[in-house]
Amino acid sequence: MSAPRQQKSPISDEAITALQGALATEHAALWSYTLILAFVPTDQAAQARKDIEAHRTLRSQIEQTLTELGARPVSAQPAYTTPQPVTDALSAGRLAVAAEDDAMAAWRSVLEHTEEPQLRAAGLKALVEGTTRSARWRIATDTTPVIPPFPGVTR
Repeated sequence: MSAPRQQKSPISDEAITALQGALATEHAALWSYTLILAFVPTDQAAQARKDIEAHRTLRSQIEQTLTELGARPVSAQPAYTTPQPVTDALSAGRLAVAAEDDAMAAWRSVLEHTEEPQLRAAGLKALVEGTTRSARWRIATDTTPVIPPFPGVTR
């Protein structure tokens, strides 16, 4: 009697690695938005809470997908380093832009590392929604361009 064949995951190791990267950026985005809430005015705080919910949903979906694929989801770090100190509403808004840009880059990597249709659709949706969130924060912080020519591409 031969040993049972282990079924190969429909998603490549490269795609799983990209998903782990997206999960790590979702953890960082959630941490960042928690900090942002301490510095932004009420109207921006309301938007930040909606953005937190969007990132929380993405994080949960990635964790579920990775678990279903037999991969252990990466854990959140206890804290993250911000690109610049956050001391007021403007610097908090700039952190939101950075968090969204990082997340878009991670989702673009997911798109680049899989041919699986459902995963590509989820990655594209996350990239589009992240572009919208980033544009809102770019407008609030007078950051140009409001929409980068190639969302998710880092320099």
